[in-house]
Amino acid sequence: MTTHALIDASQLSADANQLVREIENFLATQPARRPNLPAPKPARGSFDLPPVDELIAEAGIVTGPAPRQKKTKDRGLPGGVWRMLPDWALTVRRGSRRQVTVTEHLQLTALVIQRYGWCGRGLRSRSGRRCILGAQAVLYRLGYGDQDTAMAAGRVMDRILAARGIRAHYWEWNDHAGRDEGDVLYLLREAIQTAGQ
Repeated sequence: MTTHALIDASQLSADANQLVREIENFLATQPARRPNLPAPKPARGSFDLPPVDELIAEAGIVTGPAPRQKKTKDRGLPGGVWRMLPDWALTVRRGSRRQVTVTEHLQLTALVIQRYGWCGRGLRSRSGRRCILGAQAVLYRLGYGDQDTAMAAGRVMDRILAARGIRAHYWEWNDHAGRDEGDVLYLLREAIQTAGQ
């Protein structure tokens, strides 16, 4: 007979708490929300735009290859067992729901994919990697944003794909053969820029 160690709720939420700290740190660095005012229309024929490097820096976009991260040992459950648990286990940690903007939701979706890895063909892999929709589900389970925010973020991604001539929804596009994490993060960066306008 095999003996299995019992895992209590505090252990289940250890890694979720770490993700929540990362999300809260990210949200703390965001500027205060201002009401959306319509941008003044430029006069016909005059387009005085700042240099592209300045626009990229202002948008907070990091260019170039992703920095290599040192592998750290999980402080949560042994052997990354938490990643194999169902997503409902994340609700153990959730307090009250915190509203986020569509732009913040897209930025946090990218953060989840960068933290846990990306997968195609399903919301999550056995090792805990997430597709775009799976990363959105993590945010929802942890109490960041609501279904309306996630659906609005999805519409932004769908519009970008439609502008590229792609008729599939973003979750179908995510699962297409040949797709990789770089493609997904590029779509999310474009959506972040578009939603912020």
